[in-house]
Amino acid sequence: MKLRKRRETEQLPGTIGVARLDRRTKRLTSRIRPGEIAVIDHVDIDRVSADALVTCKVAAVVNAAPSTSGRYPNLGPEILLAAGIPLLDSVGDTVFGELRDGDEVRLEGDTLYAGETVIAVGAAQDAESISAAMAEARAGLAAQLEAFAANTMEYLLKERDLLLDGVGVPEIRTQLEGRHALIVVRGYDYREDLRVLRPYIREYRPILIGVDGGADALVEAGYRPDLIVGDMDSVTDDVLRCGAEVVVHAYADGHAPGLQRVQDLGINAVVFPAAGTSEDVAMLLADESGAQLIVAVGTHATLVEFLDKGRQGMASTFLTRLRVGGKLVDAKGVSRLYRSRISSWSLVALVLATLVTMAAAIYVSSVGQAYGDLVADAFASFLFWLRELF
Repeated sequence: MKLRKRRETEQLPGTIGVARLDRRTKRLTSRIRPGEIAVIDHVDIDRVSADALVTCKVAAVVNAAPSTSGRYPNLGPEILLAAGIPLLDSVGDTVFGELRDGDEVRLEGDTLYAGETVIAVGAAQDAESISAAMAEARAGLAAQLEAFAANTMEYLLKERDLLLDGVGVPEIRTQLEGRHALIVVRGYDYREDLRVLRPYIREYRPILIGVDGGADALVEAGYRPDLIVGDMDSVTDDVLRCGAEVVVHAYADGHAPGLQRVQDLGINAVVFPAAGTSEDVAMLLADESGAQLIVAVGTHATLVEFLDKGRQGMASTFLTRLRVGGKLVDAKGVSRLYRSRISSWSLVALVLATLVTMAAAIYVSSVGQAYGDLVADAFASFLFWLRELF
């Protein structure tokens, strides 16, 4: 009976899958499986979140909030649609009360169903609607720039002692004095850039610093982080236990929501209170600890990225980069700047051709013929031995 019901459901139009619910997209992408439907509450879906959903191969995205509010031209909705993932927008907060995690749902047009019951109705996004929303957002960009400038000044006044004199930076046991530091954030193009940086990492042996999920990114790339910095909301337990020193980013008042989790794992952590973002904390920590060079992967560098992150605190990143100054080398986009024009197969073919040429040269020489006679005699002796044996 259940099998027949499932077959009838599969014949219905629309996208069918298991619903996975979480108000935090970053948390949801750590557990959602390919073919499932993501139900989120994310105003202005940013590029990092959209890339993570695409990587998870979700069947569709249902957003309780507007995916583009019009505040600024965020990049997430375009990425989802370009990947062929249906996006249902502004279904309302009640969807989290109507659905349970693991329920089978069906998305058809602007309506979300559970069986024959209508769960939510929203705005189905397409290329035309996203283009119109982006045009409206670009028109209101001036207001966001004013807010960004105001936030920058507010942060400068609040954290001037930290930014100017390093007051409040904790002592850590990881030795960065005179070393290179590689700071990895699970942001734009981090996988590709880490892949291209392999020769640099192999030669210079930098101190590897993972910012929250950036520590998992290092492990996925085959490295073990030396230092993990962040509020501990996206790094996995296994990576926290890898032996790296842990620095928990706390609010300016000293409250650290991620500290209890780290302590429950039996890990002694250093607490760093600061008003900025975790990537700012990592850069300031590396700078004050005497790092000779700071290489950043996946961090935010442009104004659009600052706004796309959707945090007022992103103003701190702008000032932190000014504070670190000439030590900072941004590896963002290095994978697009340089790609080897010689493929691996071409190298293999070249090696094989070289070996064949060397073998032919040895064979036609007098020394090669002598060795050939020896090999032939040895092979004949081996065949004679086999015949005598059987």
